[in-house]
Formats: sequence, structure tokens, C-alpha cells
Amino acid sequence: MNTFPESTERVAAELLRLSHPHAPRMLDGAARTAQQAADQLGVALGQIAKSIIFRRKSDDVAVLVVTSGDRRVDERKVEAHVGGKIGRADAEFVKARTGFSIGGVSPVAHATPPVTLIDQDLLRFDVVWAAAGHPHSVFPLHPTDLQRLTGAPVVDVVQAPIAAPDALDGKLAA
Repeated sequence: MNTFPESTERVAAELLRLSHPHAPRMLDGAARTAQQAADQLGVALGQIAKSIIFRRKSDDVAVLVVTSGDRRVDERKVEAHVGGKIGRADAEFVKARTGFSIGGVSPVAHATPPVTLIDQDLLRFDVVWAAAGHPHSVFPLHPTDLQRLTGAPVVDVVQAPIAAPDALDGKLAA
């Protein structure tokens, strides 16, 4: 009996093919946002490996950026790594290129392989959770597994985090 949606089955099969030791897990509720996923899993927001799809303007290729849930992508940095201007991808583009709906885009098993970048900030964690093809499915992995599973480089593609007041150790910024 098929226990996963078809898109999650596709991810599960790819993870198995790539010898990843952890199968997808279905959540009780939707995890369309990194915060929803973190809340359901009981993990830090940064441990959610969110997949963001952009459209490279020069050739209409999908660009996948996998980053920590607590970071924001710096589009200029992404453009420097992918060799051209990027734009936001709408739901139709995401579904057509990846085979997944927004909120469930996995880093693997895409309909058409995207240009992929993995943000280095994910390496802060021992375990991260990625979408598994459906807004209710996720799978755990070590951040370095993302590079092995996707073949993508680990680079800096996020905006600098805003320091919390206690992170300044009592020093005032000049």
C-alpha cells in the first residue's frame, strides 16, 4: 500500500538510490514554511533546510538555493554564483521545473535538475530537515549530505544575520 503522496515516493526512491539512510517522514500538519516545520519537529528554525527556487532570467533555468530557515537569501550573491540575473519563480514555474509544489520542494528528485547552491550556514548544525516533495513530508540529514546528494557547492548566499543585542557582548557598534 502506498503510504506517501507520489511526489514523496519519488523523493524516497531517490534517497534510497543515493544510499541515504533516512526515509521521508510525514508530519501531522503542513509545513509550508520553515517556522511551521521547526514547530512540528521541535527543532531550531535554522535546522530547517528550506529550498527556494529562483528563475535565471537569461535562459529560464531553475536555480535552487538550500539555506537555513533562519536566514534570508541575498539574490546578488546567488547571481554571482550562477552567472546571471535571477528573478522570483511563481508557483507554476516551480511545479513545472521541479515537479513539486511550493512548500514541499525537495533538494533531490526534481523533474528537471536545477542549478543548485547550498548555503554554508547550514553547516552550523549536526542535523537539518529538508522537505521531501510534499508540504507534509520531511527527511533528516547531516548538512554535508546535501552536497553528496545534490552535487552542489557549499557557498555563502545569504544576507548577514542581524546581531541580537546580547550577541554584541555589551559593546556598542561604532
